[in-house]
Amino acid sequence: MTELAATGQSEADTGGYKRVLLKISGEALMGDQGYGLHPPTVERIAQEIKNVHDLGVEICMVIGGGNIFRGLQGSAQGMERTTADYMGMLATVMNALAMQGALEAIGVFTRVISAIPMDQVCEPYIRRRAVRHLEKGRVCIFAAGTGNPYFTTDTAATLRANEMSCEVIFKGTQVDGIYDKDPQSNPDAVRYDRVTYDEVLQKNLKVMDASAIALARDNNLPIVVFSLDEPGGFAGILRGEGTYTRVG
Repeated sequence: MTELAATGQSEADTGGYKRVLLKISGEALMGDQGYGLHPPTVERIAQEIKNVHDLGVEICMVIGGGNIFRGLQGSAQGMERTTADYMGMLATVMNALAMQGALEAIGVFTRVISAIPMDQVCEPYIRRRAVRHLEKGRVCIFAAGTGNPYFTTDTAATLRANEMSCEVIFKGTQVDGIYDKDPQSNPDAVRYDRVTYDEVLQKNLKVMDASAIALARDNNLPIVVFSLDEPGGFAGILRGEGTYTRVG
């Protein structure tokens, strides 16, 4: 019996997806605050993830750290870039632990897996072990980026999605897709329903950095950009409902 059959769900409920990666920014966790973590927002996103997990979908996550520290900004202010990037990686571990706590509080078993070994707080990244966690129904939250400076969490998300054989990357943002310009400051911005990887690169659309897009393109890994603010949106987008942009 398959996991979907065991949960009483059909492929129509999940869009046919069995394993996905959800990428969210650190800023998504701070709610209306200007900094840090907003526990009610973390709990709301955790419930969205649980709704999809309950459908029998295996879920990986990568969370940014910009709500706490962004390495590129630190570098721009005079900090040595490598040091700043490592500080940003530690911020992603803090966010991952917060999400782990919120998920486990509602009955979803998780593992925080760090690219930088810190055994007392999370597991080191070992690909085969991570795959086994997914097979056992645990949500794997990948932290500390790739473990290397000069690489963003977008690139880390695309790398981990490929390593875990995910079928799609869902990128949860504050807007409902990809626009030709910032829709929050340009009322006439036009939303795309679908774009190619090359269009994203050529038009410099602010989806993910160029390395992440190129890695997704080279491995034919689709990216779905949607809003995290819509209640039930993640499960709906999984079925192809709601408003979103598909890259690929």
